[in-house]
Amino acid sequence: MDSANLAQMLTRQAELARTLVEDVSPEQAVWKPDPERWSVLEVVNHLYDEEREDFRVRLDILLRASDEPWPPIHPMEWVTERQYNAREPAASLENFLAERRASLEWLASLQSPDWDGGVQSPWGFFMRAGDMAASWVVHGQWHTEQLIRLRRDWTVEQVKPYDVRYAGRL
Repeated sequence: MDSANLAQMLTRQAELARTLVEDVSPEQAVWKPDPERWSVLEVVNHLYDEEREDFRVRLDILLRASDEPWPPIHPMEWVTERQYNAREPAASLENFLAERRASLEWLASLQSPDWDGGVQSPWGFFMRAGDMAASWVVHGQWHTEQLIRLRRDWTVEQVKPYDVRYAGRL
């Protein structure tokens, strides 16, 4: 794992999130294509909580090869428990971006991190710091894709009764 490359990928994800969210209207921010999917606002607040309570915290534990217990997280429950969809979109985006900046500062402060070191995870397998770092990036990529799909689905809904089949396979 290359720390500079990791930081660059996390920086780009933050820039993409800003681009995909900053111009979303309040109505669009809370809209869901169906009840089982998340809204833009729920995705952004999930990213915020994961940034401050999951990836950075757990990567730190792995880099220190600490046997301290991993703090519990409940990302699926947090969506409703923490009322993500009732939050203000601009503040939610800025909260995530501020936490990502804190993560990038923390990563920059690491002196020759041992990406191969790790500990036994709560799920019963050995997890290396590099595994967590790679998962952090892929998690962000997955949610970037989710934000893109939400924007597309919103557009499809807004242009009805017009048909978008000519655009290609959705």
